Amino acid sequence: MSGLPVQDRAPSSGGGDPAAVVTVGVGPLGIAEVVAVARDGARVELGEEARAAIAAARTVVERHADSDRAIYGVSTGFGALASTRIDTDSRVDLQHSLVRSHAAGSGAEVEREVVRALMLLRLHTITSGHTGVRLSTALTYAALLNGGITPVVFEHGSLGCSGDLSPLAHCALAVIGEGEVRDGAGERMPTARALAAAGLEPVRLAAKEGLALINGTDGMLGMLALAITDLSGLLTTADVTAAMSVEALLGTDRVFAPELQAVRPHPGQKASAANLARMLRDSSIVASHRGDDCTVVQDAYSLRCAPQVAGAARATVRHATEVAEIELSSAVDNPVVLDDGRIESNGNFHGAPVGYVLDFLAIAAADVASISERRTDRLLDPKRSHGLPPFLGAQPGVDSGMMIAQYTQAAIVSDLKRLAVPASVDSIPSSAMQEDHVSMGWSAGRKLRRAIDGLARVLAIEALVAARALEFRAPLQPAPATKAALDRLRRDIPGIGRDRWLSPEIDAAVTVVTGGELVAAVEAVLDSPELRPLPRNSQRARTTLERTDP
Repeated sequence: MSGLPVQDRAPSSGGGDPAAVVTVGVGPLGIAEVVAVARDGARVELGEEARAAIAAARTVVERHADSDRAIYGVSTGFGALASTRIDTDSRVDLQHSLVRSHAAGSGAEVEREVVRALMLLRLHTITSGHTGVRLSTALTYAALLNGGITPVVFEHGSLGCSGDLSPLAHCALAVIGEGEVRDGAGERMPTARALAAAGLEPVRLAAKEGLALINGTDGMLGMLALAITDLSGLLTTADVTAAMSVEALLGTDRVFAPELQAVRPHPGQKASAANLARMLRDSSIVASHRGDDCTVVQDAYSLRCAPQVAGAARATVRHATEVAEIELSSAVDNPVVLDDGRIESNGNFHGAPVGYVLDFLAIAAADVASISERRTDRLLDPKRSHGLPPFLGAQPGVDSGMMIAQYTQAAIVSDLKRLAVPASVDSIPSSAMQEDHVSMGWSAGRKLRRAIDGLARVLAIEALVAARALEFRAPLQPAPATKAALDRLRRDIPGIGRDRWLSPEIDAAVTVVTGGELVAAVEAVLDSPELRPLPRNSQRARTTLERTDP
């Protein structure tokens, strides 16, 4: 599925702050800090404590570098070649050979924000003081990020164990002045040319450095941080589009009452139901069928169970956030330099913890999109829409209205169901069976990005269709909150009328959704001005609509 992930998802309304600075130290990074650097161009600097930790770990490595002790990746080969001893004179060449041979990616170019995220996270592991990488090498990573120089990384090449080897190797290749990068203006060029233009010198790697630069879960973790951020916003958007559809389909708001949520008190479900109840408040459409003469006993599941599905998705995001926060406080390398001066091999590079939650989130995205598509289909079916014209056409029969917009939704939802099949169960052994169980976490992250794009498009189409349905309920008026969502769409997209080219209108709705503008319009009505939502890469103030914060 093509779309926003192929390029880079735009910053939320208000944009990012490229003048912001993220200090990379020995402590954990926050998800918002990852997004600020990866997506919004914030600068990075190394804290003083981190500089000291880097120096201390480097002293340990240098003490062992010339010894006869067998240390993986320092005095031995890699993977299945771990039993091959490397003589002292060849140990520097070993590091460069490793980077060059592992930069074996293929396929489409990976998005700039993902590459920047994985570079930042590799830098963060270096600053933990557990890798033995030199300060000068760490500063080169920071300089590339701050200079907007982005290594060219390819779609295929990582098995998620030992971490994201190939993507990280392409970044390390840029550090030594080889391969290709894109400069701050986006021009693709040889790395040597970009470094010279930025006044930077290529790094001559020392013992252990090549291995330490490529052995981590940084790519999949970067995609997880970005996905948590995007899904947090989209789940709030799903509440908005659900409220619009419930109202347009003459559904009841009674099922969202807090006393009903209290008897099954999942936090995400309660938050979603509270959002729906608030948005439907003061709706003359809802009030019009609230009396005893209403013949509808129960709404369809896609209306009545919206909080249960959105709530389960919120719980999944919350779990994924907990995993991400642990990873963001971790140092992933092999071998690691321990505080007592030992250098020990380990298995912390295995991507299973991250791969699992990336797959879980793809399942949640598919299901939220699926229930959204069902509401849209109901809005277009005259047998189930309670008086709306067939397919919301201005002149049904001559006009097909929004019929094929639902086809587009259905096609995307079908794709999302395939993307929900987990990657993390599909281990393929490598390196002559030395790496005989791998996580496929990178693949889980790649398909999740496509799933998030698909979910955004499905929700945008539901908003587009529900907005037209609300207009057909005139002279009855929607609630102030849903009217605000309708009005925001109408700033860019015309209302009821004869058939016209729909693709540009769908794309306009996608922009409103992914930019956070649909939610912002609702909150501007429900909130007092001082509680307007902040950009999604910032620490949020309290907002009227409940959400899952990264």
